[in-house]
Amino acid sequence: MTSSADKPIVTVLTAPDEKEPPGLDALRQRAEVRFASDEASLRETLPGTRVMMVTDFRTEALAAAWPTADKLEWIHATSAGVDALMFPALIDGDVTVTNAQGIFDRTIAEYVLCSILMFCKDFPNSIRLQQVHEWKHRETERAQGQRLLVVGAGSIGRQIARLAAGVGLNVHGTARTARQDDPDFEAVHSNDALVEQLGLADFVVVAAPLTPQTQGLFDRKAFQAMKRSARFINIGRGPIVRTDDLVASLQAGEIAGACLDVFEEEPLPPEHPLWDMGNVLTTAHMAGDFIGWRAALTDQFLDNFDRWQMGESLFNRVDKKLGYAAK
Repeated sequence: MTSSADKPIVTVLTAPDEKEPPGLDALRQRAEVRFASDEASLRETLPGTRVMMVTDFRTEALAAAWPTADKLEWIHATSAGVDALMFPALIDGDVTVTNAQGIFDRTIAEYVLCSILMFCKDFPNSIRLQQVHEWKHRETERAQGQRLLVVGAGSIGRQIARLAAGVGLNVHGTARTARQDDPDFEAVHSNDALVEQLGLADFVVVAAPLTPQTQGLFDRKAFQAMKRSARFINIGRGPIVRTDDLVASLQAGEIAGACLDVFEEEPLPPEHPLWDMGNVLTTAHMAGDFIGWRAALTDQFLDNFDRWQMGESLFNRVDKKLGYAAK
């Protein structure tokens, strides 16, 4: 336990144009807080730093400044995904990494459920018809009884399953290992069964982390394995999907539609064909960002910081070899 006379040094690494995270006054009472926003400033703040809070999860500054991290024990990423933060020296070293698992699970699940219902009730066409003042009666789908496949049955996938089951969807998942007695899924299938499961699903949701195994997982072959009537939703990571293959499959009618919150290239270029496809919904990497999320992230870090100061086990520990926090 650290005494008040010897406050530990905590470095907060933010994006260059990012404001200070809210709620850090409570941290200042317990630690010396330093701020960095790029490689140069990080090289100045890292010596003596024992804990890092990283809000810029796309940064490469940490890898570049790593030789100056002489006392670092723990890095906390204020994001669920930690793929961009990882580099060999961190993966192979003794520094503990934690993430923000749990903060965004419910709101992302709400986003997914909203997307499914919008497709079922044909809201994209209703919005377009409203814009041109056209009254056009149609019949729409029932969500109840349709089959949802959640690719990545982790904490976010579990919340998706719970909400989707509540409206009558039959929810299946995929994970590293199969399990038949999961309380929230009809069944969780092994990743090896993905192609077979794709062919059975009416909706496919990507909720997996970005790892070497999932990068480019959804290519043309994967989309061709899906039903032609299926809709695809990605709230995981953009590089899990080969965008050109997705566009080609949509144009060929190999799948019926897509809702995308994350992309290989962000921001999505204004000239990209996805913008103008009538069967595609796009949002700007915002599925989990609820009002007050920044303060909630700081509160979560402070809870873990208390545990660290007391010498207790940290929650949301990332398995650095796997690239995500495994419960």
